Amino acid sequence: MSFGQLGVIALVIYLFGLIGVAEFARRARRDLSPSDHFLAGRELGVFVLLLTLYATAYSGNSLLGYPGEAYRRGFSWIMATGFMMSIIVVFHALAPRLRLLSVQHGFVTPGDYIKYRFGGDALAKRLLIAVAILMIAALANFLFAQLKAMGELTELVTDGIVPYEAGVVGLALLILFYETLGGMRAVAWTDAAQGILMLVGLVSMLVWLLGATGGLEQVTLTIASLRPEAVRVPDATECANWLSTVLLLGLASVIYPQAIQRIYAARSGTDLKRAFAIMGFMPLTTTFVVTLIGLVAITRFPDLVAAQADTVMPRLLEEWATAGPLASIAAIVVFIGALAAIMSTADSVLLSLGSLIAEDLLGRSRQDPATTKLGKRIAAGVLIAMILLAMNRSISLWRLIELKMELLIQCVPAFMLAMHWKKTRPGPTLLGLLVGTGIAVVCVLAGTKRIYGFHVGVLSLFINITIVWFGSLTPPRVPSLRSGDAAGVQDCSG
Repeated sequence: MSFGQLGVIALVIYLFGLIGVAEFARRARRDLSPSDHFLAGRELGVFVLLLTLYATAYSGNSLLGYPGEAYRRGFSWIMATGFMMSIIVVFHALAPRLRLLSVQHGFVTPGDYIKYRFGGDALAKRLLIAVAILMIAALANFLFAQLKAMGELTELVTDGIVPYEAGVVGLALLILFYETLGGMRAVAWTDAAQGILMLVGLVSMLVWLLGATGGLEQVTLTIASLRPEAVRVPDATECANWLSTVLLLGLASVIYPQAIQRIYAARSGTDLKRAFAIMGFMPLTTTFVVTLIGLVAITRFPDLVAAQADTVMPRLLEEWATAGPLASIAAIVVFIGALAAIMSTADSVLLSLGSLIAEDLLGRSRQDPATTKLGKRIAAGVLIAMILLAMNRSISLWRLIELKMELLIQCVPAFMLAMHWKKTRPGPTLLGLLVGTGIAVVCVLAGTKRIYGFHVGVLSLFINITIVWFGSLTPPRVPSLRSGDAAGVQDCSG
């Protein structure tokens, strides 16, 4: 039996397993409310919470894009482990208090915090809509990247038996099916299984790679002979780029709607703290590992062009499978683990999109039983649109990450600054968000990605924060109806 045929069999077994989990989740639901569908009834304990956070944080970008970027940049990409850790550090500044507020006031969507924090005047409503639009744009981008990764991985590892287009459409429809059937509960449970698969698969693959290439020292010597620039010490511009990347991903990642909704879904503050404490070590078992995988790929496929770098992981899997029957099975485990990581992120994004559009953007009441159905239908529509876009295979996965983050990071003052500075007002926050986003979009359209090594999104954020800071210190013309954590907060429980 060929590796491609073995891959197809494993894929079918895995997909039937997901359907089974979704059916269990459907039977476990308590009601049809948005809280139960989008937050699993706020019952996620530390084990499931940790694994769903892990599987969601490490996506197709991590499993395909990061090895590809390590292949392109060389050893300087080792700092990717640092920016993944920075995400956890920033989470500690937001998650504990946000979860407490979510329980007290019944938050379901990210916009519920904006309503609570800034009240219901005209400027606050415009801020809510602006934040929702940016989040939806970022999520649509994210979903597009996952669909693209699913198609690439499926085609390469099944040796073309399942073509790219069929992989994108088939797996996307399956995600839609189990997310619609079981909501957050199905997504979290499947994430837990997918997270374990991903972890086991990656560690197994790294052990094989280092063993087959003579260890890390030999890999380094080989890379130095093939591409000396890949082992050189980074210059000042590269270091600035790394600082910028740490800020970009560290700040923007905590504003992911799906991450915020997992904070809401935690069963208790203690479970959330324990999950984040363990998450602090996960970059060592994932980002560091996929970086080494990308570096080893330089020694095995030294002549790939930039756009082909995202395929180094599937190429390595194909090569591993030729080492014997046991290696074939192990390679299949890694394949399923990588696919699981992609699907677990895609299903989380899809779930958040529905609630975000229905409630934050369209303003539908969660008291209306039709709101949950509307969210599901909208998510399905966005998924179909992204399937059509995913047929474009030319853009690199890493560039998709950067574009998404440069938009999402402009929402940081509306959450992080507002959470810790009571003087923050909606008008300056809205103005800062619009100016920061405008500058970032214009620069991207003009082809400017970085200035002196710093992402345009990060530089725009500093301008954004400056506007919010000085604007909030200036007394408003009309006194705000309410301010920050003042009494009389709005209850979002619906």
